[in-house]
Amino acid sequence: MNTIFVKEPEQKRTWYVIDAAGKPLGRVAAKAAYMLRGKNKPTFTTNQNMGDFIIIINADKVAVTGGKEQKKIYYKYTGFVGNLKHHSFEKMIEKHPEEPLALAIKGMLPHTRLGRVMFDNVKIYAGADHPHKAQNPQPLEV
Repeated sequence: MNTIFVKEPEQKRTWYVIDAAGKPLGRVAAKAAYMLRGKNKPTFTTNQNMGDFIIIINADKVAVTGGKEQKKIYYKYTGFVGNLKHHSFEKMIEKHPEEPLALAIKGMLPHTRLGRVMFDNVKIYAGADHPHKAQNPQPLEV
């Protein structure tokens, strides 16, 4: 069998919009990472950026279960001695509403240069409106 190698100009990329209001954080992130990698296409290869563009709206209304609003802790180390910062999901969602979803998606993508390029194809917005209406995004159900 021969490996299918699609050149960059021949790739067809579509725009999708996901409404995260009331949906579980992990399910939205898993669906977005799946589409960003391009695993839904028959020409998927692990060493190419084959994925589509994803727009996520209502990121501030994403749901978590099991009391994780207080239990889920995000850690950030500044690099200085004794400066390990931590925030709960509640505080993170009120200060930076897009950040929990962005961190979840970034953790599901490859931790390489290719993964960083793939992460540029996701646009996360706290509200219900977005500036990508010209691309005619299709709704994607989670």
